[in-house]
Amino acid sequence: MPGTVKAFENFNVEEDCKELRASMKGLGTNEAKIINILGKRNLEQRLEISARYKTMFGKDLIGELKSELSSNFLRLCTNLLLTIPEFLAKEMKRAMKGGGTDEIALIEILVGLDNKGIQDLRHAYKLMFGKCCLSDLVRDSEVFKNEVERDVVGETSGSFKKLAGSLLQGKRDESEEIDVQLAKEDAEELFNAGINRFGTDESRFNSILVSRSYRHLKMVFAEYKRIASEDIEKSIKTEMTGDIELGFLSVVKKIKNCPTYFAEELYKSMKGLGTDDDQLIRIIVWRSEIDLVEIKGAFQSLYAKSLSEFIKDDTSGDFRTLLLLIVG
Repeated sequence: MPGTVKAFENFNVEEDCKELRASMKGLGTNEAKIINILGKRNLEQRLEISARYKTMFGKDLIGELKSELSSNFLRLCTNLLLTIPEFLAKEMKRAMKGGGTDEIALIEILVGLDNKGIQDLRHAYKLMFGKCCLSDLVRDSEVFKNEVERDVVGETSGSFKKLAGSLLQGKRDESEEIDVQLAKEDAEELFNAGINRFGTDESRFNSILVSRSYRHLKMVFAEYKRIASEDIEKSIKTEMTGDIELGFLSVVKKIKNCPTYFAEELYKSMKGLGTDDDQLIRIIVWRSEIDLVEIKGAFQSLYAKSLSEFIKDDTSGDFRTLLLLIVG
C-alpha cells in the first residue's frame, strides 16, 4: 500500500545537515528550511540525517530542534526523527503518563500493528523506558517482553485490560488459509456470547477477535451477519459500553478496512471544538509511508471533503504547513 512520503531523489545527507544547522544558527530560526527538509525526506533518509548531524556537529539534532522550536510543530519535527517502533513506544508511554489514560491511543496502536510490529514495539519500549540495563536485555529476553505489559496492565482495568494484554502478545494467526467450518462455529460462538444471551461473555469475543487471522475473521463477520441479522459492529454497540466497546469496535473496523478505520480516527481527531493533536500527529507520521494515500481516499469518500482541507481548517502556522507537506 502506498504512502505519501517517498525517498528524495537528489538526497545529499551532508548538505541537508548543513542546511539544518544554518537554519538554527544565530538569531531566529528558519522554519521553512526545516520544513522543506523533514517534510520531503523519507524515514530512512531522516534517520541518516539525524545520525550524520551528530557526527558533523557534535550535537543531537532532536536536542537542537527542542532548543529552537515549540508546541505541536516541535513535536511533529522530533517525531519524524524516530523509528516507527520508537515513535509508537513513546506514544504508548505518553498515553499512560499522568492522571488518566488515553485508551484511544493505546488501542489504535495495538490494533494497527501486525505481530512483528508488536514485537518491535516491545523492544523499543524496553530500551526507551525500561528499568534494566542493556546487558540485562541481552541476557533475558523476557525482561523486555513484560515491561510494556506491566505498564498497560497497571493503567487499564477490566475487560479492556484483558484485550490490551492479549493484543500485546502479538500472536495473531497471520496465515491466508480459511477454515469455513471454523468460521461458522466462531460466528455462532460470538452470537451466543452476545446478543443471544443475557449479559455478554466478553472473553469469547476477546479469544476469537485477537487470535484469528484477518482473512478468517472477514468470513466470520459475514457469517455472523447471516446468523444475527445484523452487523457485528451493531451488536458490539448494543452489548458493550465504554473502553471495551471502543476496543472491540477498533479491532473489527481495522480488520474490515484499515484505511477506512484510520480515516475515521483522523476525522474524530479534528471534528468539533478543539483538535486531538496527539492523534493527528500519530496517524499522519505513522501511516505516511504505509497507506496514507488510501486513507486520504477513504477520508474523501466518507466526508466529501479532503483530509488536507480538514487539516487547513483545524491547524495553523508551521505545524499546518509541515502536516500538509507530509499528507501531499
